[in-house]
Amino acid sequence: MTDLKPIIEPLLLWYRANRKEMPWRLDPTPYHVWLSEIMLQQTRIEAAIPYYERFLAELPTVEDLAAVPDDKLMKLWEGLGYYSRARNLKKAAQAIVSDYGGVLPSDAEKLRKLPGIGEYTAGAIASIAYGKPEPAVDGNVLRVLARLCADSTDILLPQAKKNAAALLSEIYPTGSDAGAFTQALMELGEVICIPNGEPKCELCPIRACCRAFAEQATDRYPVRSPKKGRRMEKLTVLLLRSGDAYAVCRREKTGLLAGMWQFPNLPGHVSAEEVICYLKSIGLFSDSIRPCGDAKHVFTHVEWEMHGYLVECEQSGGDGFSWKTAEAIRHDCAIPTAFRFYENLL
Repeated sequence: MTDLKPIIEPLLLWYRANRKEMPWRLDPTPYHVWLSEIMLQQTRIEAAIPYYERFLAELPTVEDLAAVPDDKLMKLWEGLGYYSRARNLKKAAQAIVSDYGGVLPSDAEKLRKLPGIGEYTAGAIASIAYGKPEPAVDGNVLRVLARLCADSTDILLPQAKKNAAALLSEIYPTGSDAGAFTQALMELGEVICIPNGEPKCELCPIRACCRAFAEQATDRYPVRSPKKGRRMEKLTVLLLRSGDAYAVCRREKTGLLAGMWQFPNLPGHVSAEEVICYLKSIGLFSDSIRPCGDAKHVFTHVEWEMHGYLVECEQSGGDGFSWKTAEAIRHDCAIPTAFRFYENLL
């Protein structure tokens, strides 16, 4: 087994001299670390920063997050995607207020029991905010360790994370070094030991400890099984307009984009005549209908191919529809990014 102790000092020196300045690093309270780590799941750092700043301006404390109305929460999260993250944030905040007096626990085991906080996020909060020697193993860390150890374990297997956490636990520093070490490993994977393209080994502070570098085999690691293909789904999106108001409705309470606002839509790519028949069946009558463009949106496991119609309706109505002005929709309704093309047509 590779001895990782020699990487600690050079990695910490490199990080403290080169680390990126980010708003959550200026004041790494448990709440700030938690929020930033949840936002950074599936989101680029540059994209997350304005959301983080806007979110904290509106909800500066855990208590504020626990009490925020769902619509406001979703509006603050609008555009970040993976909206279950926001719902779990609120659920966890309510548990933190009721069970821990509004302060996140420092114990990783207790953190892991909160909604939306898994092994990685618990380790990040415990080490960065509390100085605990708790590993936080994400994709960046897995890649760094796979190359350091020339480890051929498939990094998509759960065992790979368990092995990495066990290896790091043996050498983790404490206090301020714990948080710095967590962030240094992640940042090394982001900017030096990169996922796409040739790693920048000439700039790496720990290349002397790296077996893959010594064997000139960095391209062999990490080992990753092929991703499964995405499921394709076709939708017909309806921009129903009556005067200056447009129809919006809620999605189902469970499943993809649960509970969010959307424009009415039908499965499949349907014709204008079929749209008219559908509208008549729910008591809406159209003065005109015309195509308003095609759009595509890629989720992790499914891809939507959308065809849209702008439909002028004689009056508002329809079960489950709310009719709002374009301004009200943009201000009050959290519309998923998947529908952004059509929202921009309002």
